[in-house]
Parts: sequence; structure tokens; C-alpha cells
Amino acid sequence: MTWPGAALRALTAARSMRCRACDRLASAATLQRRWTDPCTTPRLRSYSKVSVFDSNLKLEHRERVARLGRYDDRLQNEIAHRLVDRLLDCTRTFESVLVVGGAGLVVARKLVEEASGDRGGIRSVTYAESSPSLRAAFDAKAAFELASSGVAFDSVALSDPDESTLAEVLASGRTFDAAISCLGLHWVNDLPGCLASIRRCLKPDGLFLGGFLGGDTLQEMRIACSVAEMEREGGVSPRTSPLARVRDAGSLLSAASFGLPVVDVDTISIRYPTASHVVDHLRRMGEQGANSSRRGFLGRDSALAAAAAYQALFQEEDGTVPSTYQVIYVSGWSPHESQQRPSKRGAANASFRDLKQEIEGQGGSGEAEKKGDSS
Repeated sequence: MTWPGAALRALTAARSMRCRACDRLASAATLQRRWTDPCTTPRLRSYSKVSVFDSNLKLEHRERVARLGRYDDRLQNEIAHRLVDRLLDCTRTFESVLVVGGAGLVVARKLVEEASGDRGGIRSVTYAESSPSLRAAFDAKAAFELASSGVAFDSVALSDPDESTLAEVLASGRTFDAAISCLGLHWVNDLPGCLASIRRCLKPDGLFLGGFLGGDTLQEMRIACSVAEMEREGGVSPRTSPLARVRDAGSLLSAASFGLPVVDVDTISIRYPTASHVVDHLRRMGEQGANSSRRGFLGRDSALAAAAAYQALFQEEDGTVPSTYQVIYVSGWSPHESQQRPSKRGAANASFRDLKQEIEGQGGSGEAEKKGDSS
């Protein structure tokens, strides 16, 4: 049956009005049921329950690092050096320092070498760590290698493998002049909660310094694994862990009530003989993937194809392959009355309207200049 144009338009309009009315009724019914049914009553969502990373697997990785006993890593040394260098840029001294997870042994050594004594004024270093083996290695290094430095060392055992609450440090009642986290924050599930816990561990006007891997890290490996899996398995699955973006870092510091937040980025490129050496380096640092939603190990054929793709796509003229590490450095201060703060809303004693009138009165506006040119 063919409908005339006017009748078809009227029928379409009627159906549209009926659908909108039904939608409104359905929305109202859904809203009423949502507020009256106790099973669907909205509740505050706790983002700390979302586990992006498998904390227990990451703890196993860190235990493996302790068993290998290789703590002189060039990437960790470089990042720790840059963090300690930022500490020394401050004109004040920090007698007590809290080191949270990550490459804590490397940071402790850098603090002794570069910031102890009269130069940095550091007198005590406390290492908060969830890995028993790494904590034992720290205590052994402090007892033998760093004993002559004059710096007091101690460690705190964290029961939470995610290292986000720092409950044991907070329970001790101790506060610190500064806190440093080197290559540890990018494995924390509850990052806002972790930063808030670090702030509570600081004295008023205490400094926090952090360095963690950003989203552009291992971009060559991501591409190579995607190419290999698409060819061999007909699909792509995440083989590297999700990492924070630069634009999120400042918001995280502000959400944790840090004052004067600063974020800057470094991109470090390291060359390796082969793609297999990249994987071996990540394992020695304990930086291999720990996604909660991981699909499983990469098959042998896919792994060989990924290594070949890595070599073919990114090989340099000298035969080496690069690997990119984006390092996000953050710093913030625990609140104190002496810090700079924005003025309260409405506290201004001048307006832009007055400024505009003053500029126009002095012949500074564009219209005045045009009138002067035409005359």
C-alpha cells in the first residue's frame, strides 16, 4: 500500500510522539524503581576495588628480582639519579626520607652518594616494601655497604601487595620530611589512594617526588606484538600493561591534596642487541606485564614472530633495536600555611572593565589606532 505524502508525514509524527511519550514513562518508571528498590539503590562507587593489575603476580616478580640480586640497573640508576637531583634542587634540607616500593635499593644508594651529609642533610631513610626478599636485601645492604655513611636505615613491611594504603607506616605515627617513589606507582591499582596515603605520611610542607612509566613506554614492543598476533592468531590482545597518561598526573596530585604540583616528562631510549634482550631486561627489573585480564602466555610461534617483527620494523643501522621508556616525574608538597595559594573568589580589587577603559583612554585599543590612521 502506498501512503500519500501528507498522510505518511502525519503517521510518522504520531509514532514519534508516541515513542517519546513511552520513553518518558519508561524513564520515570525506571527512575522510581531505582530509588525504591533496595537492590538497585545507587551507592557510592569505590574505585579502589577495581584491580587493573594482579598485585600477587607483581609481588612474585619482585621476589624474583631479589633472587637474581642484580640491583645495578642502568635505567633504574638514571631515574633514581634524576629524582635525587630534584631533591637537591630545593634550598631546604630533608633529614628524614620515606622510600616507597619500586627501586628502593637504588634510591637508597643514590641518597647516600649524592644527598647525605652537609650537601643534602639526610639523616634517616625508611624503606616501605611488600616484598620480604627485597626488604631483607635492603636491610643487608644498609647493615654492610651503607653502614659507614652515617645515615640511619630501617624498613617497614607492607602487608598489602598493592602498596596503596601504607597502613603500617601510618600506624607507626611517624612522619617524614620527604617521600620518594621510583618506578613503583605505575603498578598500583588505587593510585589516588596511594598518593593520599603518601601525603599523610609527610610532615606539613613535606616534599613528594615520584617517577613512574608513562603511556608511551615500550611502544615498539606493543607494535611488534600486535603485528605478530594479527598474523598468527587473527586478533590482538594486550601484551603490555596499561600506563598513566601525562595529562592525568597533575589531576592525581591535586586530588590527593598536594600543593604546588609539578609534572614533567623524560623519554629515554635504550638500544639492545636483540628483542630478546629487551624482554630479559624487563624481567630483571620486575617490569614484565601483570594485567588482571591477561589472556595467557604468548605462544612460541607468536613470540618468534613478534621478535622478528621487532627486528624488521625498528632495527638501527648498527643492528641494535631501540626500546622507548617514557618517565613521568611528579612532585608536590603537603599543605602548609606558608605555601602560595590562589586568592579567594571575589577578592580582586580591580576589574577588566576598568583596565579596558584605561587602555582605551591612553589610545591603546585597535579602534583608536585605526581612527588615528584614517585622520
